[in-house]
Amino acid sequence: MTTWKLTAHAPKKVVQAALLAQDEIDDWDFDLVISGREISEDRPQDWVLEGWYPTKPAAAQKRALADLFAGKAPKITIEKLPDEDWVTLSQQGTPPIDAGRFHVHTPDYPPVEGSINLAIPASQAFGTGQHETTAGCLEVLSAMKASGLRADSVADIGTGTGLLGFAAMALWPRAEVTASDIDPVCAGVVEDNAALNAIPLGARRGEMAMVIAAGMEDELLKLRGPYDLLIANILAGPLVELAPEFARAVVPGGSVLLAGLLAGEQEAEVRRAYRRAGLRLAARLQRGDWAILWLRKRHAR
Repeated sequence: MTTWKLTAHAPKKVVQAALLAQDEIDDWDFDLVISGREISEDRPQDWVLEGWYPTKPAAAQKRALADLFAGKAPKITIEKLPDEDWVTLSQQGTPPIDAGRFHVHTPDYPPVEGSINLAIPASQAFGTGQHETTAGCLEVLSAMKASGLRADSVADIGTGTGLLGFAAMALWPRAEVTASDIDPVCAGVVEDNAALNAIPLGARRGEMAMVIAAGMEDELLKLRGPYDLLIANILAGPLVELAPEFARAVVPGGSVLLAGLLAGEQEAEVRRAYRRAGLRLAARLQRGDWAILWLRKRHAR
């Protein structure tokens, strides 16, 4: 299959900001698949934003990519790729990652003995395990399990590919897991990835239910709460806004795992919001520029 590739080179922070900007666009053309990566290990601050499109990109696709960059966009080049499977091409340069107990890989890589293996096709920017926030969440989930945390009910808000919900099911296989995302496209993505990883979907214990919702605005999400563990790998702004709802959605002593916030000012703002909502910091991990927070809800006096 013939496909076309769009390429833009920029510093790491600029590409990361562009990926975050794409994540907030509700009407994004999902035929335009994008990802970001460093150019080489010895140039960690030099990144490239790559996009793949099944037909020759028109001005609209080039403009969509350029609009992700705040201010002046870098030069965008377009090239025609050989007649090959474009999904496979997009996965090239996406090596497996190891985070905590997990080995996350694209389907063209083999599993690793002794790890919890999860196969996630490389597609959008987040949710494949490559981004620091997702990998950091996998590490903290592993630490939660090692600490003896029991999670009989789990919510994964902003699930994307379903990866963090799948990880929670692997660690607590009898849990009742509810995953949600604001993007309707994610319903099919999660269904496909669940089949790929033999994850049962459904409403019973040991199964994962998927809903499309903004924040906690879904009757099933409300009905199945309060939760022992709530995971939200989204963005700092929504995390602050949703702090009171997330606090109400977990049991006393329950855990909230937050990611998608930059260390520094964003982290301070998020931590203030959750402290006001009655949660305290249990542990913190930093991966690159990103902070991952494990918070616990205070017990009622």
